[in-house]
Amino acid sequence: MNIRIGNGYDIHRLAPKRKLILGGIDIPHTLGLLGHSDADALTHAIMDAMLGALSLGDIGLYFPPSDPKWAGADSQKLLEQVNGLIRDRGWEIGNIDSVVIAEQPKLKPHIATMRDRLATTLAIEPDQIGIKATTHEKLGPLGQEEGIAAYAVVLLKKESSD
Repeated sequence: MNIRIGNGYDIHRLAPKRKLILGGIDIPHTLGLLGHSDADALTHAIMDAMLGALSLGDIGLYFPPSDPKWAGADSQKLLEQVNGLIRDRGWEIGNIDSVVIAEQPKLKPHIATMRDRLATTLAIEPDQIGIKATTHEKLGPLGQEEGIAAYAVVLLKKESSD
């Protein structure tokens, strides 16, 4: 079996009058993430990790923020497209491990729902997805609730043809 590992990172500023969408779900909060699409930092980090594992660039190459057709885009739809690129090349997800850094809101109550939503989008089992939430201990812009960031690592696998 061939394996590839990719990592991804994304960060978005928190802003009023925006929805807070992480892992494909709408999380109740007074602020949301600001970005060209729905600004789902967790999903964006996962997509970049998937693309990076196969040296396919990053999400900006496929969904540039300069292109108006991606304005307000649902990141789950973009994730489906990235998953298609991976599968078309004969690869599949072994597992995903991720961490979201946010002072507020507390994400623990939403992790199972995020896992289920991402698993459905990717057509994998929820136990193939790890999501952890942590704070930035009030340090720096993330700790001062100016934004939310996410890191992801993805293991891709491909059965060898030998």
